[in-house]
Amino acid sequence: MLFDYQDRMQTLMASVDVDAVILVPGANMVYYTGLHFHLSERPTFAVISKDGLAMMVPGLELAKVTARDDLKAKSFAWSDDEGYMGSIKATITALELGNKKVGVDGMTMRVFEWLALAEGGINLGTAKDVSESLLLQRAHKTQPEVEAMRKAIKLSEAALRDTIEFAKPGMTELQIQEKLVDALSEHDSDAHSFSPIVLTGPNSALPHGLSGERVLGEDEFLLIDFGGMKDSYPADITRTFCLGTPSNKMREIYETVLAANTAAREKAAPGVACKDVDKAARDVIEAAGYGEYFIHRTGHGLGLEIHEWPNITSINEMLLEPGMVFTIEPGIYIPDFGGVRIEDNVVITETGSESLTSYARDL
Repeated sequence: MLFDYQDRMQTLMASVDVDAVILVPGANMVYYTGLHFHLSERPTFAVISKDGLAMMVPGLELAKVTARDDLKAKSFAWSDDEGYMGSIKATITALELGNKKVGVDGMTMRVFEWLALAEGGINLGTAKDVSESLLLQRAHKTQPEVEAMRKAIKLSEAALRDTIEFAKPGMTELQIQEKLVDALSEHDSDAHSFSPIVLTGPNSALPHGLSGERVLGEDEFLLIDFGGMKDSYPADITRTFCLGTPSNKMREIYETVLAANTAAREKAAPGVACKDVDKAARDVIEAAGYGEYFIHRTGHGLGLEIHEWPNITSINEMLLEPGMVFTIEPGIYIPDFGGVRIEDNVVITETGSESLTSYARDL
């Protein structure tokens, strides 16, 4: 087992002023239990308290819980024929939650789940949204988490090298994307962090554009944003290329973004505010006269979710701490011309920061 889930649950309960925390399927349930369930019309709950873990699951999912002796979980199951309300009421009664103060993941729990808990006996008047406590704990990565991301990044960079060796002018964005997807599989990626983005020419000015049938020209930008996964943890890498001869304007834009990326990576360290890392990148781009074309934050946290804490924005005063992992991805996007983004994955160390990504930053 890679991760100590009992320790994670104990740390959570020591940090929140509630008697129990109720989670629904998603990154938080995975973080605290290692259990993967679909967020669907069948309600599934993890109940974490100082007494341990209880799971309320559809009967067809019960085997996932019973196979995990390390969780020491109490199990409550329901069938499609019975419906879920009886099981919810039984769970709340058995755990004596009716008069206790309960915390929930307000960013993930849906209204029908919230109302079902109320019908089952939870006192919603004393319930508390603990989503920020969950995100803050997850923001501090342990060494096994960082190592999982190192593996994801290593295989992703190998897949990118294969893809760039394959790509050439005359190919469509979708053809290059298909090669990237195949290369990730060949390098043993468990999954994709998200659907890979491959954009060419003017399309590269769309930060989250969709790959299509546009053909890559001789002397234009090729932007690739993608990531593989290992042990549930992702890479998130962007590089921008020109497979021909870039114009002077293309070089100027690229060098400006590279300087912004470098400035932000050099700024990142323990005790530095997220907004100051954003400022380090933004100042470079504004000084070069491209400020209006930098239209998003400098980065975001990286972990079980591709976007989590800490957010590297101009208004986030959170101080960076050792173990935090996030992206640094400044960009310049000029409509009808093209765009450049250079994205690295960074971890805060005791003395500064380390770039987990090492793929060449060359146009």
